[in-house]
Amino acid sequence: MLKFTLQILAPPNHGCRRFLSVIESAALSQIQDAPVSEYSKKINLSSLPKCKNISQLRKLHCELIVNGLISELSTANKVLHSYTLHRDLESAYALFNEITAKNSYFWSAMIGGLARAGEFLSCCRVFRDYVRSGDRPDDYTLPMVIKNCRNFMDLQMGRLLHGFVYKCGFCSYTFVAATLVDMYAKCKAIGDAGKVFDEMPKRDLVSWTVMIGAYTECGNPERGLELFDRMRERGTVPDKIAMINVVNASAKLGSMHKARIVDEYVKMMGFSLDVILGTALIDMYAKCGSLELAREKFDGMKERNVVSWSTMIAAYGYHGEGQEALDLFGMMLGSGVLPNSITFVSLLHACSHSGLVDEGLEIFSLMQDKYGVRPDVKHFTCVVDLFGRSGKLERALSLIEDMNIEKDVGLWAALIGACRIHGDVELAEKAATSLLELQPQNAGHYILLSNIYAKAGRWKEVAKVRELMNHQRIKKIPGWTWIEVDNKIHKFGVGDHTHAWSREIYEQLKCLSERLELAGYVPDTNFVLHDIDDELKLDILHTHSEKLAIVFGLLATPEGTPIRITKNLRVCGDCHTFIKFVSRVTRRVLVVRDANRFHHFQEGACSCSDYW
Repeated sequence: MLKFTLQILAPPNHGCRRFLSVIESAALSQIQDAPVSEYSKKINLSSLPKCKNISQLRKLHCELIVNGLISELSTANKVLHSYTLHRDLESAYALFNEITAKNSYFWSAMIGGLARAGEFLSCCRVFRDYVRSGDRPDDYTLPMVIKNCRNFMDLQMGRLLHGFVYKCGFCSYTFVAATLVDMYAKCKAIGDAGKVFDEMPKRDLVSWTVMIGAYTECGNPERGLELFDRMRERGTVPDKIAMINVVNASAKLGSMHKARIVDEYVKMMGFSLDVILGTALIDMYAKCGSLELAREKFDGMKERNVVSWSTMIAAYGYHGEGQEALDLFGMMLGSGVLPNSITFVSLLHACSHSGLVDEGLEIFSLMQDKYGVRPDVKHFTCVVDLFGRSGKLERALSLIEDMNIEKDVGLWAALIGACRIHGDVELAEKAATSLLELQPQNAGHYILLSNIYAKAGRWKEVAKVRELMNHQRIKKIPGWTWIEVDNKIHKFGVGDHTHAWSREIYEQLKCLSERLELAGYVPDTNFVLHDIDDELKLDILHTHSEKLAIVFGLLATPEGTPIRITKNLRVCGDCHTFIKFVSRVTRRVLVVRDANRFHHFQEGACSCSDYW
């Protein structure tokens, strides 16, 4: 038997004895006040699911006690199940503890009720007692307890349960194994999830769907799409739920080629474009860099809900089309769909990334006054960002200080981001202090502060920050840029020489740089955040990953075709200027997706209007 190494606290008594005495008193009262013949009848148990409230259910429970029927295990099981459906755990516990000869259905009803009610520790305790009772849990009860670990992100308990599953020989049960995969994925243990999945003797559609979603959520959408291909090769036909996971993986990957293939497959399978699948396709095309195709899907939907409208508004926002987002909001109101909290986050984000300060503040005001949506920390973060990007740093700080809700990482990150743009070192230090209190192990916060010091030429402070990172063993997140050419993803780092075309890339980069400098491009060495001489700074600046990926794109794609790249960090200011000149000199359209938003470069200009 499984020995739980995690101490489980016993749940509160829930007044079991008190409740039973109430039930018994009510039953005796009814016996005294009514003819005995009325209670000699059998109770119709089909009325249990029809009990609309807990009072009716307790009355029926009384009648069952009076008639001596509650001792029948099948009857008690139905009553217990009804109590857990009504979320009356006090009554459920009372009945559960009175029954001594419990069967697997009775245990499962109690465990399932506690799991549904979110009583994590109590659910685990009852399962432990189930195991200790000598009964063997079945493939119905085990997934409920495993899902409980998933919901509460308890990886330690999940691994204990996995050991029990293995010992009892349930690993070959498809549903149990699929639940383990899902639990590990939600707990971010993707290696464990993949191992369980690979060892499954038989995989059904649910298993494939869960694993595809797991890889996507854990930051490996390419692997998720590979699994989709394997699933089809092995004869498993996806349903709409599986396709939504696949569409989400394509959105995370940002590959236009993959996006088109997935879209064609959806059409071939004849899936209807309902609000869920349609909204996922909108998000996919928007995150692959095409607002036009995203809007085409949006316009083609027969039915749209608030999520569909909000997704399209958000797409305009992170592509820098703030006015388009506001215009679409007007259309949404005209269609009779009322905005929700997510809609206003999308709108405020769109305004902050387009410099629409007055419009953003008006939206923030109308949000609660007209539409009754109470602002949370995400809305305040957008307004802080709105003020910060426009240089109104004191107003941003005042808003934070006057807030009466708990401040989170995103809020302070928005402020320190604004400090980076406008070079306010003193305020950046204050924001960084709050950030590091909330997330002391996040490398990005240290790097951002270090970069602000470096930009201001305060190299001693830069050294102190890096020394602190070394002391705490915090490593900088490396910058990478991806580009898709001929259906293959190519990855570049700064100064990268690992690519097969490296010699051609560096030769072309040298020639291109000379052309750009003749056109007016001046490398900005302020974006090399190291205390080194200018010549070395220029060498580093010329080999940023964005530049290498773009030059490869120029070499490997037909002249005149758009070039799309993705970077895992924010694109640097010098690279932004470089790409503007590339778009002018080469007459190419370049689409850059970085950690914050999209940039569309054409004829020497960017869609962000240098406001990002």
